[in-house]
Amino acid sequence: MIYQFEPDELVATAVAQTGLSQFHSNSYREGLEILTAGMSRLERSPQAYEVVRRILLSHLCMRLKVDDWLKRHPDLTQRPIEKPLFVLGLPRTGTTLTSNLLAMDPARRSLLTWEADNPVPPPKPGHLYDDPRALKQLDVEAVAKATNPEAFKYYRSSAVYPTECTYVMGHDFKSLFWESHGKLPEYGEWLLQTDMHSAYAYHQRFLQVLQSETPGIWNLKMPSHALYLRTLLDFYPDARLVWTHRDPFAAIGSLCSVISSSHRRHVGHADDAWIGQNYPQQAALHAERIMAVRDEIGEERVYDLHYAAVLRDPIGTMRDLYAWLGDDYTPEAEAAMRGWLAENPQSKFGKHEYRLGAFGQSEDSLRPLLAGYLGRYVIEQEV
Repeated sequence: MIYQFEPDELVATAVAQTGLSQFHSNSYREGLEILTAGMSRLERSPQAYEVVRRILLSHLCMRLKVDDWLKRHPDLTQRPIEKPLFVLGLPRTGTTLTSNLLAMDPARRSLLTWEADNPVPPPKPGHLYDDPRALKQLDVEAVAKATNPEAFKYYRSSAVYPTECTYVMGHDFKSLFWESHGKLPEYGEWLLQTDMHSAYAYHQRFLQVLQSETPGIWNLKMPSHALYLRTLLDFYPDARLVWTHRDPFAAIGSLCSVISSSHRRHVGHADDAWIGQNYPQQAALHAERIMAVRDEIGEERVYDLHYAAVLRDPIGTMRDLYAWLGDDYTPEAEAAMRGWLAENPQSKFGKHEYRLGAFGQSEDSLRPLLAGYLGRYVIEQEV
């Protein structure tokens, strides 16, 4: 069945639910209109419609709450965000593992899942991990893991683990997070070409809210920061950039599988042939845009972190990364990383299995698309 998503109705509902009516700007509006127009052309089940509608509303509500908090606390926007660390790269290349290890360092400030979902009021000092909102989300998560543990093999997530900036930028409706909710070619094409300054401006404001009570050097991750590096550096000129590398054939197979699963969850079905045509090109564009910006800003501004090396020697690769960052690698940080690794073996929730052939692709068909990347970097292939 076709369900209509109307921007005006969604905004009105968000206003009614929050009791707030003033957005800081209407920068979210163009993306919302393009997105909902595409979503309104897709057949989906009633259950999937309700899921997507709730997600759309939650992002509008969070945007209203963040904008209202900053309206009442305008001084927060004057507080700098210094030397943030961004983990980025092609999707499915170990950005999550890297970010989770970095988050174990008590000297770092990560964007935790629960606070990305419920940012206002910002967490109080010393309560990042036991805020009532975090504990409530952990209870929900425990039920989900018990009833559907297989879902967690795609992405190592938790209410108190770091999450992706994509969910924050989704409040401006300029995020690949939305593009994974169905076959949305018009929105996807627009997103790859649009000016992302408003999304990064909102991202900065969001972090300024969260750091107001619990400050620190930010540890952030989102593979698709790769697509917008020039804009990112406009807002965070002293950012430290970590590029994760993985066998791109394995990474693209994994990406297609994850997108297919997301489409089935949010629409009820997936066009795997279309996914196999669209997402390899998108993945290759991640690499092309990083390489282009790296040529401008200098090789040394970006650190190359190889997923295969992290799997073989996670502690050694973290030591090397810290040396490049110039940050102290403390015994406390290492002990916490070792503890996390012991609690989270690679196949804790089962192995994520995928085949390029299921999406009409092969290594031979993808090699020309990845020629520039493979010609510039030596990437260990997975067997």
